[in-house]
Amino acid sequence: MLPGEEGRTVQEILTGEMGISRRMIQRLTRGRGILVNRKPGFLARRVRAGDVVAARLAEHEEPGVEPVKMELRVVHEDRDVLVLDKPVSLLVHPTSPGHTRTLAHGIAYHFQAQGIAVRVRPVHRIDRDTSGLVMVAKSGFAHQHLDRQLRERTLRREYLAVVRGRVEDEEGAVDAPIGRDPRNPSLRAVRPGGDEARTRFRVRERLRDATLLRVELDTGRTHQVRVHMAHLGHPLLGDRSYGGAAPALIRRPALHAWRLSFVHPATRERMELEAPVPADMEALLARLRGEQGP
Repeated sequence: MLPGEEGRTVQEILTGEMGISRRMIQRLTRGRGILVNRKPGFLARRVRAGDVVAARLAEHEEPGVEPVKMELRVVHEDRDVLVLDKPVSLLVHPTSPGHTRTLAHGIAYHFQAQGIAVRVRPVHRIDRDTSGLVMVAKSGFAHQHLDRQLRERTLRREYLAVVRGRVEDEEGAVDAPIGRDPRNPSLRAVRPGGDEARTRFRVRERLRDATLLRVELDTGRTHQVRVHMAHLGHPLLGDRSYGGAAPALIRRPALHAWRLSFVHPATRERMELEAPVPADMEALLARLRGEQGP
């Protein structure tokens, strides 16, 4: 207990300096995981000088998917957070029983190899054909902190996108709701009644009949960057689903999850991480700059 906290309730201590969400407190209460002086404690109890308030998190969890050995590109890892550079053509997590080799399966193996028995908890996701940074929380405590940042938009996600045509404005934003495309339920479209969606962009480089953008998400809708750029009239190169097909240049949407900025759940320090631009996008940029032949 810190100075000045005498007389506060256990619940106030948990939600205050310890930063535990009310949802997690409910789970801890059900599992008798809230301790005062190493004994089960009541949320309404008022603490006295010398009391020790603790939250006992799950000591053993099932990963949720079968561990599968695969090479992972680890950008950062500590006891609370794992950040990976996901390659193209790999799902973040299974969306059907037939998906038995996703990033989540590889993470489960990575944890198992370290003797860590925790569930795989992605904080956010990116599309199968988008490369770049994906963050995973290594505990329920870390996940609730990072998920709160995601919802409050203090966890910043920045992408690099190569779009068709010359974007004239140096910067701008697309604020348009996104919902399922009525013509194809697997796709998304800007439509009335859709979910709130806002994307900000800034020109990084103007190229031959294309523009390299830095794109930042204020929301996290499915296919958000792809839909909003197409709505703007500048679909991503290589994006066959949203009007930017360019198979001679790149065979997938030219989108890379480049940078993550967040407050570490334990140290409370702001961290910024980057993933290098993958080879196919580097080759695309080189051709558009005229550095390679057609």
